[in-house]
Amino acid sequence: MLENKTVYLNGDYIALADAKISVLDRGFLFGDGIYEVIPAYKGRLFHLDAHLQRLQDSLTAIRLANPHTFDEWRAIFTPLLDASKDQYIYLQITRGVAPKRDHAFPEHIGPTVFAMCSDIAPFPGKVIGIKAVTIDDKRWQLCNAKAITLLANILHRQDALDQGAAEAILHRGEVVTEGAASNVFIVLNGVLITPPKGPDILPGITRDVILMLAQNNGLACKEDTITLAQLNAAEEIWVTSSTREIVPVIELNQTLVGTGQPGPVWQRMDALFQAYKATL
Repeated sequence: MLENKTVYLNGDYIALADAKISVLDRGFLFGDGIYEVIPAYKGRLFHLDAHLQRLQDSLTAIRLANPHTFDEWRAIFTPLLDASKDQYIYLQITRGVAPKRDHAFPEHIGPTVFAMCSDIAPFPGKVIGIKAVTIDDKRWQLCNAKAITLLANILHRQDALDQGAAEAILHRGEVVTEGAASNVFIVLNGVLITPPKGPDILPGITRDVILMLAQNNGLACKEDTITLAQLNAAEEIWVTSSTREIVPVIELNQTLVGTGQPGPVWQRMDALFQAYKATL
């Protein structure tokens, strides 16, 4: 039962039903916090150090001290894992509970730290592909911090769902940034391209693994600006994330991408990714 699920909250492992925070927690009042999502395949945390470095970068961006070392984080996560399953850790850290609601950073309070583990459910369309739409990116200017203030992302993705698509591919002017809940890759003239890191995109761990695998296996790839014109001309489009892995987009704005089927570069990369997972 979900209510009997064990979670971690501020130093204790407790039942999910018993996990409570104050209404004065700044995460609840202001969205003042960050989060991290870490896949775990059969109990093995995937690229943990990279995820924890991104955690540190996000904490630094919002001027919040990291409450634990990398080794301490690993020790916290391990009791939540089931070695027989593919799962993911969800970690959230807020600035904590302040004595009053005030925009200024409170002094002398500790952060709220919450972690839980959930099963990775197969993503619909992972094999056959998904539909996507392009939407003007109206989020803030610090998208590289994995902040819990995700309302703009939620609204963008809901706009896509309302149009019968599974994901929104965002753009600022003529430049593609990322998906509402994913990074974006295209294959154009046989070259795999993804936007460079910067404040407009989240530095995805799966994104980095894909680039590494491409480079190690002779697939032409680069980090470069993607325009809407290039997106519309692409032979293949993918969206990637920690829990969905690599998902091919077969239709964009009601127009087929390539042949309207997952492309050969995606098929090769997905095979490489699955093989790589098994080695860790």
